[in-house]
Parts: sequence; structure tokens; C-alpha cells
Amino acid sequence: MSAKIRMNTEYRNKFYNRIKDVFEKEETQEQQAFLQARENFDVAQKTTFDLAKQVVERSYPKEDVNTLRVFKKKYGDPCDVVAKDKCFYFSHSEDVDDEGEKKDTQSHFDFGLFGNLNGSEYSGQEDTEHFAHAYFREELKEKGCNPDIIAQQSSNDNNPHKTKHVDMCNKALGKSSSSYGSDENGIGITKQFNDSFYCDVIGTSHCRSRAIACTKNEYELFEQWRMAKAKVVSTHQTWINSIMKQCDQLKIGLKAYRYLSEGIELASELGIKVDEAELIKTNSTGLTIYNPSNLASMIKGMKNKTQTREQKIALRKQYESIN
Repeated sequence: MSAKIRMNTEYRNKFYNRIKDVFEKEETQEQQAFLQARENFDVAQKTTFDLAKQVVERSYPKEDVNTLRVFKKKYGDPCDVVAKDKCFYFSHSEDVDDEGEKKDTQSHFDFGLFGNLNGSEYSGQEDTEHFAHAYFREELKEKGCNPDIIAQQSSNDNNPHKTKHVDMCNKALGKSSSSYGSDENGIGITKQFNDSFYCDVIGTSHCRSRAIACTKNEYELFEQWRMAKAKVVSTHQTWINSIMKQCDQLKIGLKAYRYLSEGIELASELGIKVDEAELIKTNSTGLTIYNPSNLASMIKGMKNKTQTREQKIALRKQYESIN
């Protein structure tokens, strides 16, 4: 039956979406590398933050923090110098320059969901968004978002299509609309993620004004954590690239096909079961146009404008018996 049904845009889209969905769920090396990178990051995030907390508390002992909170309660705003933060400048001075002089090595480490991946407090936001979307990929898919949009458009400049889907993902995650301020922690998923990674610090200014001392070994562990975070992005990009290459060829093939049977054969060769009846049933035209008996009945019904009620019922019964 499908050999007589011509391919059209509606059918092509259905084949494309069905096969693309299978591509995304296949257990390929690229997919497994991405999933493993996420698992590795989860371990690194917890252990590295535990280390960060130890380093921060060396500089800002708990007893000092508690004392200052007592003073704040007693004297108010003038003693309001304790705050919680999830990003820190860590610094060590165990390296030397070309002249043998000690030099400071420092970088910004942000444990928030949308924290930077390159150590710059003012880095571009696309890599941070890419991480957040990839990390919560399944949750975003369930909300009807496209968490792969940044990877899919990696070679393109910003455009309305990309911006629309990035904004949808950010909104679904509860990303803050401002860089700093009362809502910096975000809401929803973002807030739930961030809430586990705060430390008490002393000081009224932003973290860039205070470099917290650590050892070289501790600093290197912080860098390894950040690389684990970046690995989530790079493996996600590689995986999505592999899917896109397959989908590009899929589009070319489907565009060249003239009949539904060719699409069904392609799916079968790929090991994908496609229900022909379901495709036809949900199509706007389906068998009505391409089945000769149905087409003849439809044309006759269009020509005869003076049918009696009995004639209409008889023709309808004939139509239904053929289907």
C-alpha cells in the first residue's frame, strides 16, 4: 500500500523526528562519554567543594564568623560583614618567575550552576549556559525545551531561533536575570543546585577584592574540578555533532524520496520500526487521495450536489467498508 503513497513534507517531518529521536537514544561511544563526564563532574563537584570549604574556613574561621554575627545582631548594619558566597578567588605563591621571584597565581572558581569555566569572573555566558543545559538535559527535554541548541548552533552567530531556545532553557532552569543582586542565586532548579555550595566569608565587597590563600596542590585540584566541568560541555558538543552529521544525511535522503515506502525501507534498514498505519492515520490526507476507490467516491460526492440523505448514508457506508 505504501508504494502508492507519495512522500510529502508532513511524512518527511515524521520520519525525520522519529529517526532523530532514535539517534539521540542510541548508546554510542559519544553518548556514553558525555554521560560519564557528567558522573565524573558530580563526584568532583562534591569533593572539590569540600576542599574549598576547608580553605575558606582557614581564612575565615567559624568562630570569627559567629562572633561577627553576634555583633551584627547587637549593633546592626555597621557590623553586617558576613555573607555567603559560592565563588572564590583562590591564590597560591609557590611558583617563581623567570628571575626566581615568587609570583602569585590566582583564578576565579565558581561552584554555581552558571559559574564560569575559564577562571574569568567576566567570561562570556554561552559556555556557562551550555554546561547548565547539558547537565540538566533530561529535565529540560521533559519541559519541552531544546537543551542541545547551543551545541547545534555552535558554528552560528546569535540568531532569533537560537536566542529563543536558550532563553526558554534558562527560564526553565530558573536562571537569574541579573549578574548580581538579591536574585543572583536564581530560582527553581538553579537555586536548588546552588544552595549546596555556599560558604561564609567575611567582607562587604565582591569576591574579586579578596584572594583566599591556598597551597599549590589545592589550587591544582581546583583546576582539575573546573576541567571536569568543561569536559561535560566538550563531550556534549561531540555527541550532538555526531547526531547532527547523521541528521544532515537523513534530511538529504528524505528530500529525495518520492514514496512513503522508501522512508519505511530506510527506517527498517536502520533497525527502526515505523507503523505505516499510524503514519497514514495521522496524516492530513492519507489514503483518501491515493487510494483509487476512495478518490473516486470523494470525487463523486463532490460532483453530486443533490444527493438524498439515503444516498449520502450509502456512500458513507461504502467508503467505510473499503477502509
